[in-house]
Amino acid sequence: MTFPDITPDLKAAMPDLRGRLMANQSLSELTWFRVGGPAQVLFTPADEDDLAYFLSRLPPELAVTVVGVGSNLIVRDGGLPGVVIRLAPRGFGEASAHGEIVSAGAAALDKRVAETAAAANLGGLEFFFGIPGTIGGALRMNAGANGAETKDILCEASGVGRDGKKHVFSNAEMKFVYRNSGVDPSIIFTSARFQGRPATAEAIRVRMNEVQAHREAAQPVREKTGGSTFKNPPGNSAWKLIDAAGCRGLRVGGAQVSEMHCNFLINTGEATASDIETLGETVRTRVKENSGIELHWEIKRIGISA
Repeated sequence: MTFPDITPDLKAAMPDLRGRLMANQSLSELTWFRVGGPAQVLFTPADEDDLAYFLSRLPPELAVTVVGVGSNLIVRDGGLPGVVIRLAPRGFGEASAHGEIVSAGAAALDKRVAETAAAANLGGLEFFFGIPGTIGGALRMNAGANGAETKDILCEASGVGRDGKKHVFSNAEMKFVYRNSGVDPSIIFTSARFQGRPATAEAIRVRMNEVQAHREAAQPVREKTGGSTFKNPPGNSAWKLIDAAGCRGLRVGGAQVSEMHCNFLINTGEATASDIETLGETVRTRVKENSGIELHWEIKRIGISA
């Protein structure tokens, strides 16, 4: 699908814009699944001020979608109308430690933030080492692994609203719940500050090695995948329910339920976004029929069908 090119009009309305605007830009290479259609407009802001300027001058009727490294994302085959904003490492990827506080831009990889904390002999952030996303996604999703969550270490988060105004949120104002934040979805997170705790370099490295070993042993990290597909129901494990429903290895087109970990879907090579989403819905149906439990997507699905 090709959308009408509205970038000339946007550029005319934003003469001081410093970031990059691209029309009908493919998004498939920006997701771990490597599937999906184009963005009508893809905008990569230069920094937070540039993002605020862009949003303040963007026509309010245009939809805005934010993507990170695409590790927890399905972009549907028809693509996304409106504007897709992607915060790049240049401008949003910094990470540093001062005292016991670790600061990071929203485009910083979770793994890099864990390493930054470790280099400063700060513990508590080791779980980030095993999460294949960015800080922006961690803030929105309350990302967690190995018994810890973003809410456990966050001091405050900064973001920009749809009107271009900047905001700062305390931990309480983030309204964290399991795998989600209660902050207005239109807020685009730009940075965060985390509370570390003094620890020895050896203890931190041991914990990070445990996190990495667990991930490599239990998850299909070398496949085209998207991380955990479904949230764990209260008191249960999604993968156990999927396995019990006979879905291990199940296929739809080029999409398959991982043989290694049932809560991961993989693109075996030629899958479409429709294949992957249909497979996920098939799994949900079979689990509901088998156990009476309804699984809820953890992976974000955006865009329109082809």
